[in-house]
Amino acid sequence: MRGKWALQIGIAGMLAMLLAGCAGLQKEKGPIVLTLWHVYGGQTDSPLNRTIDRFNETRGRELGIQVQVTSVSNTNTIHEAVLSAARKEPGAAELPDMFVSYPKTVLSLPDQSILADYNDYFSAAELDAYLPAFLEEGKLDGRLVIFPVAKSTEILFINKTLFDRFAAETGAEERELATWEGLFRLAKRYAEWTDAKTPDIPNDGKSFFVHDYHFNYFQVGCESLGEHFFREGDAEGQLSFGPMFRRVWEPYADAALSGGVWLREGYATEPLRTGGAIVSVASSASVLYYEDVVTYGNNISEPIEVVARPVPVFEGGERLVMQRGAGFCMVKSSPERERAAAAFLKWLTEPVNNVEFVTKTGYMPVTEEAFRQLPEIVKGLENPKYRSLYRALAETERDYRFYVAPLLPNYLDLEMRFEKNVRLELSRARQAYHEAVGEGQYAGGDIAAQAEKERQLEQAYQNLLQMMG
Repeated sequence: MRGKWALQIGIAGMLAMLLAGCAGLQKEKGPIVLTLWHVYGGQTDSPLNRTIDRFNETRGRELGIQVQVTSVSNTNTIHEAVLSAARKEPGAAELPDMFVSYPKTVLSLPDQSILADYNDYFSAAELDAYLPAFLEEGKLDGRLVIFPVAKSTEILFINKTLFDRFAAETGAEERELATWEGLFRLAKRYAEWTDAKTPDIPNDGKSFFVHDYHFNYFQVGCESLGEHFFREGDAEGQLSFGPMFRRVWEPYADAALSGGVWLREGYATEPLRTGGAIVSVASSASVLYYEDVVTYGNNISEPIEVVARPVPVFEGGERLVMQRGAGFCMVKSSPERERAAAAFLKWLTEPVNNVEFVTKTGYMPVTEEAFRQLPEIVKGLENPKYRSLYRALAETERDYRFYVAPLLPNYLDLEMRFEKNVRLELSRARQAYHEAVGEGQYAGGDIAAQAEKERQLEQAYQNLLQMMG
């Protein structure tokens, strides 16, 4: 009996030593450290970095997870870095556990199976909390490979100071900006009004409106009017150029030839900063770059008020708006590391954490509950420009449907070609129109001038179809 008891004590002691050894290994192993490449701010001053620090100090510490940001840059740089790493090019860095990506990057990967499927780590009930359109953009062949954390959309930004000055003299009303037809009528009127300020200098009217993404204007415009922008069933993504495209084209091109639409390259923030235009449609995230002062060509500056409104819609069309913004891709590793990455993303998209992060960057939250919390959060924002933006975003989420662009391999090429050709062709037509009218051969009156404009508009339209055909 005594020998049996001694044997049991010995076995128990050995088990205790083994368990102690395992515990020691776990302690020495430490937390799971996840690496991340993202695009939200600079390396040393990033709202996402600050949010990650808070995760590491709270939930991450509890779960034994630490997120380490190893690169902060722009989407183009990360795009190239991810592809180089995926192709194992000489000198390329190793892929991180997570990276921020647009669909174009995922579509360009040599092997898309290197990405984990978030469906394996989020239940159907958990995914139901997110806006469906935001999840839809991240799906590829039934797999959810890009997870939404912060989304942007297109917003109408107005230099209210100069708009009110224009309105006081012409009777223009801000409510006219609710439709594209109304906006382009105002654009023509503004070009005439500014041109009349210098009667000794012909055709020097200023642009009223600038759009950051002409491709989106046409794409969403056609879809909102019930016509597919891309040809159905065409894997190459050819454009359909149907009757609704023509309807979307006409007021836009007419205002452009009248001088009311900014056609130069660059972002919409630049003409608003210099007074070259007073109304723009741009990404909500561009609020970071809209200044509260305008500096004219003569170096005279004045303070301005910038306000945000939902984008215009076509009369009789659906309230449809482009949703934009990258998401998080997770590189396959081990179940343990992938669960840790999913746990971080769940924390980051909890309503309180998500709203706290996105309101510092001009983005939208990604869950229904976070949007419900926005109105109360907006009251606490100090910057009136941001308060205006988030009221517009809340109204957009409430009244509009978010449009998801198709995942086409040549989408980016189509976008770049279309943008370039539209700008060049309308700029050419505008110059030809002004030269013809300015030469005095239309002294007989506006009827002849209007006929010349229509001729130039038709030629520009036919040239665009040929260029994109």
